[in-house]
Amino acid sequence: MSDTTTLAPPAPTLFLGDADVAALADWPSTVNALARAYGLPVSAAMVPPRSMARGEGFWLRSLTAISPSGATMGCKLIAASPRARRASYLISLFDQRTMALTALIDGNRVTGLRTAATAALAVDRLAPQQPLTVGVVGSGFEARGALECLAAVRTLKSVRVFSPTPTSRERFAQGFRRALDITAVDSPEAAVRAADVVLCAARSRDESPVLRGAWLPAGTTVVSLGSTLPEQREVDEETMARAACIVADMPEEVMHDTGDGIAATNAGVDLSGKLVPLSDLVAGRIAPRRSAADIVLYKSVGSALQDIVVAEILFARARQLGRGVDMPASIVPIAK
Repeated sequence: MSDTTTLAPPAPTLFLGDADVAALADWPSTVNALARAYGLPVSAAMVPPRSMARGEGFWLRSLTAISPSGATMGCKLIAASPRARRASYLISLFDQRTMALTALIDGNRVTGLRTAATAALAVDRLAPQQPLTVGVVGSGFEARGALECLAAVRTLKSVRVFSPTPTSRERFAQGFRRALDITAVDSPEAAVRAADVVLCAARSRDESPVLRGAWLPAGTTVVSLGSTLPEQREVDEETMARAACIVADMPEEVMHDTGDGIAATNAGVDLSGKLVPLSDLVAGRIAPRRSAADIVLYKSVGSALQDIVVAEILFARARQLGRGVDMPASIVPIAK
């Protein structure tokens, strides 16, 4: 048994619930925080591969990361049961200097924030600096968040949205009509046609691709958010093949652990020759296009770095504004 010494109690652990996250977050600050993080040196050891424990019809996934800011490190846990249609998200945030548990945060809204904001960051670096024509495939919370965030950081000329359910796509469009020129259309091809940017956040019931590379006009910037596991599909092999550059938040996972990456590799697409990390794009180490006609793809599986960076700014803002609840008891670091 090792010798341990209990240290003085740290500051109380702060709990931020879903309502706190909603009140504290805004799109520009989230995008800027992620841009700063991806512009700093981040080693592979700081953001290791995720792990997943699987049961019968449910799973527990963990994503850990050390923030390059030097302030925090943390873990997001996702407990999910597709069979029961239930999921819980928890982010624990630790101080890098003292090892104190500084915050516990409901991660549900954080997941949507970081997914949309990282996608908007990628589009901002990939798409031409002009008012953008956007095609949206999907009408769920990921598609809604991606469009909201992109509209907060870039000027959008017009938007077309497709969802297989007419009422869903019309409801989606209606929610944006005060701010955007948006139209609901009756096919994914109609949404994609003539788009500068395609936001794809949808999957079919049979996991066949919902976006076809044959539909894409020259120069399109494609964002794929909806396929993160081997059994899931969103974009077809031709989309991956036509992309001159595929930017990924987690390149190895995109290649080996997504249905889109696996299918493209099986079809003979050389992903290793075109997959680059988002950090290289943000830091300006790569030129994703050789010509204006090149198609580029941002493929996201989500990263713990994104979760922890977003949680970090939420925690700092909560302390400034007096938001959240100090827990009556917490763990106390020990000297070892």
